[in-house]
Amino acid sequence: MKTKPPSRARHSLRALLYTNPLYRLTLGGRTPDALRLHPPSFRLGDPETGRAVVEGSFTLAHHRLALGDHPWTKPLYDERQLSDLHGFSWLADLFAAGSDDARSRAGALLCQWAEQHRKWQEIPWRPDVLGERLSAWLACFDFITAQDEQTKAVLLESAMRQARHLARSCSQAPEDARAFKAIQGLVFAAVCLPGMEGSLDQGLSLLEKEIRRQIFADGGHMERNPSRLLKLLSRFNQLRALLLAAHIEIPLELQGAIDRVPPMLRALRHGDGGLALFNGGFEEDRALVDTVLAETGVRGKALMSAPHSGFQRLAVGRTVIIVDTGKPPLAGGPNAHGGTLSFEMSVGKDRLIVNCGAPSSEGDHWFEAMRTTPAHSTLSADDKESTTFAEDGSILTSPMSVECSRRESDGSVWLDASHDGYRKSIGIIHRRKLYLESTGDDFRGEDLVEGSGGKNFAIRFHLHPAVHASQVQGRSAILLKLAGGSGWQFQASGAALALEESVYLSGHGEARRCEQIILSGPLHGDGAQVKWRFHRL
Repeated sequence: MKTKPPSRARHSLRALLYTNPLYRLTLGGRTPDALRLHPPSFRLGDPETGRAVVEGSFTLAHHRLALGDHPWTKPLYDERQLSDLHGFSWLADLFAAGSDDARSRAGALLCQWAEQHRKWQEIPWRPDVLGERLSAWLACFDFITAQDEQTKAVLLESAMRQARHLARSCSQAPEDARAFKAIQGLVFAAVCLPGMEGSLDQGLSLLEKEIRRQIFADGGHMERNPSRLLKLLSRFNQLRALLLAAHIEIPLELQGAIDRVPPMLRALRHGDGGLALFNGGFEEDRALVDTVLAETGVRGKALMSAPHSGFQRLAVGRTVIIVDTGKPPLAGGPNAHGGTLSFEMSVGKDRLIVNCGAPSSEGDHWFEAMRTTPAHSTLSADDKESTTFAEDGSILTSPMSVECSRRESDGSVWLDASHDGYRKSIGIIHRRKLYLESTGDDFRGEDLVEGSGGKNFAIRFHLHPAVHASQVQGRSAILLKLAGGSGWQFQASGAALALEESVYLSGHGEARRCEQIILSGPLHGDGAQVKWRFHRL
């Protein structure tokens, strides 16, 4: 997520300071012979991906790139990929592979980096990237340095230089989830590296401050991105485990976040165990989600209503519906999407209705399209967006008011929500009413356009690629066959019904073709009322 950058003058002054040879001298000092404490092991990497790294292929920002034996010399122009490379995000995959080749590869790449990046550079030494790298190095210390004294010496010397710089620059990290990468690195360094103990209070103070600022009372995160919430919970688990191993009292804010986030994360899961696609999030791997949740030790059910985070979960029988009833992230950036009042739906392990997702790279040609309102399962008017963005990712216009009420009775659930994202541009309000019947086999909705403005509307329901759709009954209904074999039918009134092509980006591989149901019609100054229904056959 992009945030308001520091002034150009301040940025230039920092660059002048950090590149000054005299400043580099201040990073020198005593190098320890060993770690004071070895962090607890977290096997969150993927062995197959690790074996690919041994062969020279790195998975960076969900893209596999062939970078060979010397990746630091390859030009990378995507900031997320560059951050992942220099943040050693792939080290966990080598660790998961666990072979001698993987260990040798890890040591060689670490020594290459340390040799070629002794001088400050903007991305490699940015606080969040540096913090992520330090955490990875220290967490995998035994794996990297086993029976290799030279690599051990290089790691410890470079880690101390980086830790000293991080202690001075940690508060300059980006003001979003990346701040926790910098903080984790500082806390890991303070606990594990002899000579850095004095930075512990600083790191824990920053940790509590950022949790209070970024984590909502219902356990959601300010970026409203399910994938981001998963990664933050994993990070919080690792910090707690390290502090417990060091017999350091767990900060109340940290434990509170670990208690609050799991129900919220469960609320954003579909029946297949993966996550819903909102605000730049990906499906994620079910095993990873299970592991991160289990490590919290927090049991319990999914949160059904999350008013602070702006999500509602309707779950009856085998049917799960997750609805975005919040405003886009205020800071904007790539994780802000114009999908207000969109929803996703799954039946058992089969996804039925989805949002189009998001590319992992801002440079991807799908990037801008995936942020738009039509890329979400919701209503758009006059081919405009309910949220508009500037070139730098900041929000130009967005809903000022998003309201939602919920009612439950005898196992059925009603939701009534609205947003005013089109009030200024068109002069209308979008109101969406949803009803899920007590067996989960009948899901009904009503979309209303209230106001006298606008020329036309379109309501989209993007279908998961595994769903087979065909128009029946004289093209007045759509038959839907899910991957698991169950059949559903879609019907609507008050709009023209069409079935068209769409695209789906899950975070696993390239974009996939899919289809979308579109309900469209004119706006004649008196709004519109469209009723629709999904029911199991």
